[in-house]
Amino acid sequence: MKLINTTKHCEIASKFKIAENIFTRMKGLLGKSSLAEGEGLLIRPCKGIHTFGMKFPIDAVFLDRNNRVIAVKTGLAPNRMTPVFFSAASVLELPSGTIVATATAIGDAIEIA
Repeated sequence: MKLINTTKHCEIASKFKIAENIFTRMKGLLGKSSLAEGEGLLIRPCKGIHTFGMKFPIDAVFLDRNNRVIAVKTGLAPNRMTPVFFSAASVLELPSGTIVATATAIGDAIEIA
């Protein structure tokens, strides 16, 4: 499966996992030492994230129920929290720098292909 920004016609992640049960959502990226380029984690449902216990910065893309970007957070350092985005249905956790590299912005459409 891939994550495609159909607005910008570019691939955001070529290899990602989905965390959608209580155990995978709670674990998230904990225990990983990094995310390689092209990797990611889609957490659903999710309205906000934290990076407590993580060892590396990440980018976060918050999506509504139609997979439209409603917020982005770049370079989210370890031991931080994002705001809660009440209209979010899911969040993509990506390697730091992915948002800038793909020019992903609020309003973009994301497709799981």
